[in-house]
Amino acid sequence: MDASLQPFFHPAGIAVIGASRDPAKLGFGVARNLTQSGYPGVIHLVNPRGGELMGRSVHRDVASVPDPVDLAVVVVPAAAVPDALRACGARGIRAAIIASGGFREVGAEGAALEARVGEIARELDMRIVGPNCIGLLDTHLPLDTTFLAPPPPVPGDVAFISHSGAICAAVIDWASGQGFGLSRLVSLGNQTDVCETDVLAPVASDRYTRVLTLYLEGIRDGRRFIEQAGLVTRDKPVVALKVGRFAAGQRAVASHTGALAGQEAAYNAAFQRAGVIRAETNEEMFDWARALAWCPLPARREIAVLTNAGGPGVVAADAVEALGLPLAALADATVARLRGVLPAAASVHNPVDMLASAGPREYSECLAALVADEQVGAVMVIMPPPPTHSAESVCEALVPIIRASSKPVVVSLMGENLVRRASAVLRAEHIPDYRFPERAASALATLVRRAAFVATPVPEPVRFPDVRAAEARAVLDHAAAGFLPQDDVARVLSAYGIDLPRIALASTADDAVAAAAQLGFPVALKVASPDIPHKSDVGGVLLGLSDADAVRAGFVAVQANARRAHPLARLDGVHVQHMLPEGQEVIVGAVQDPQFGALVMFGAGGTEVEGVKDVAFALAPLPRTEADAMLDGTWAGRKLRGFRQVPRADRDAAVDALLRLGQLVAEHPRIVEVEINPLRVRPEGLGAVAVDVRLRLHRD
Repeated sequence: MDASLQPFFHPAGIAVIGASRDPAKLGFGVARNLTQSGYPGVIHLVNPRGGELMGRSVHRDVASVPDPVDLAVVVVPAAAVPDALRACGARGIRAAIIASGGFREVGAEGAALEARVGEIARELDMRIVGPNCIGLLDTHLPLDTTFLAPPPPVPGDVAFISHSGAICAAVIDWASGQGFGLSRLVSLGNQTDVCETDVLAPVASDRYTRVLTLYLEGIRDGRRFIEQAGLVTRDKPVVALKVGRFAAGQRAVASHTGALAGQEAAYNAAFQRAGVIRAETNEEMFDWARALAWCPLPARREIAVLTNAGGPGVVAADAVEALGLPLAALADATVARLRGVLPAAASVHNPVDMLASAGPREYSECLAALVADEQVGAVMVIMPPPPTHSAESVCEALVPIIRASSKPVVVSLMGENLVRRASAVLRAEHIPDYRFPERAASALATLVRRAAFVATPVPEPVRFPDVRAAEARAVLDHAAAGFLPQDDVARVLSAYGIDLPRIALASTADDAVAAAAQLGFPVALKVASPDIPHKSDVGGVLLGLSDADAVRAGFVAVQANARRAHPLARLDGVHVQHMLPEGQEVIVGAVQDPQFGALVMFGAGGTEVEGVKDVAFALAPLPRTEADAMLDGTWAGRKLRGFRQVPRADRDAAVDALLRLGQLVAEHPRIVEVEINPLRVRPEGLGAVAVDVRLRLHRD
């Protein structure tokens, strides 16, 4: 842990600056929660009026607070915060939680005050959590610096780090109702200093915390977050809910890659690289967190379903398979064992339907048979209220089987009032229960995903030793901002081992005919203009021209089409390109994301790529495993393996091009965006060629 953060998590003494006798004020809530939390350190209450509060003497100023004191909780009006921090600095306090609001969340004046607070903190070498936060708590130390109304959270094993204080308050209450507890909670507020990345390692180091959950409205330093989260996730799972999904930042783009590489694609790629599991809702995040905290990880992907009714079993089977998980094929011995327990009308094949008469004996013995089956990786038990037994009695019979199992078992208790007692039985034993099979299936899928992540060594990005980085840099360093001329594009990509077709620039029709003769017919013509990125959209591309007359007429046509569509565009002539043999066409591209750096894309190419959106993104440079996953995650990539009348293509060459492009943009951040559309992937063993390339630079 960063030593400067130690006082937030293990303070020797705490000063509450702004402690109040008025129950309507936040200073009262902080003093109440801290003094009643059982915190083992020293508590100092500070208010200029002095006196007593909650049986403790109140100091009139920070200077009079005795040792030990290494953390301040500041709950004074926003305008008084700067003076309070200076007083803390003079007293030697180097850590403060600013619960006060009234900063940048209220407008320009508040933002200026917050900037001043940040300057004071840096001047005093002081670490700040907040402002505009509810503080932090630790249920096991215990410690509660929040002002939230009682009761406090139940001690547990799920940590929660949040950008929103209101979400923290709701989660504390909701968690107790859902039967799970929190270990640590950190409310970060406006993050003038301490941010989400700073607290990852300290929270993960807590021995009581088994899972970290994050509510994120943004990330301050994307690459640093990936680095820190990547270290944490190897030891403990991290589940994140990133909100603001549809408020993507505006970016000037001139490629399909740039248009599709929005904020969400970048966050998904970042979480994938760091091993962070991304949830879509708060409920989903904590559904998964309970399973990750309470269940062993599965050794296999196959799922068994045990139910007392056919309908819920079908729902479960659909949900499991929709999440990409197979239903287990039960061993013959398991089927025979089930037949010995169940009536003849029961279904003993997965999903196992024991019928409505199933009670504690049938549930427990059938579950024991399923967890003993080597073909089964995990089990979902489904229980609508049994008509002839109490759900509570069934769950009591299940508990010993589940607790003894080395495989994860989750329970779907369908209903509410009739299963409430049964739910309490399971939650007391830290067995995850969900009201519907779809939620249970989602939790199992998360366990399978986590198991695969833990079993996979950290992959190293591929870096090709044969690239000529200095040659590419010489071109890029001397180029102007904007689109790079095609000759220079060819030099840069060739330096990184990406194959391009033979091409020539022709400024007249005669030059085009001569170039075509030299390159060899048939040829393609493409208008040469830095101002027209999507040439085919304006009739600026002609293909398959097989003789001189066609080339001469084509030159005139593409020039006229381009001038008609873009009267002010600069036209440099046409590029003449030898027509390539047939192959599958894909798109490979990259952009520089302002938050996370170089981001690469693979998918279905052509003019409709933005509509089809058959694309995948990842951070550059890429490990081979991520490149393979990008291809397998798109139809364009899977089709390279061959499909019906489509022959198998050179998939390895496509992966190679993707990896090399990733290395290029990672090593040359001046490249704003680059797109190969299409990359023509030849039949297996014949390579891939970058047919059309655009590369744009920003100013230094």
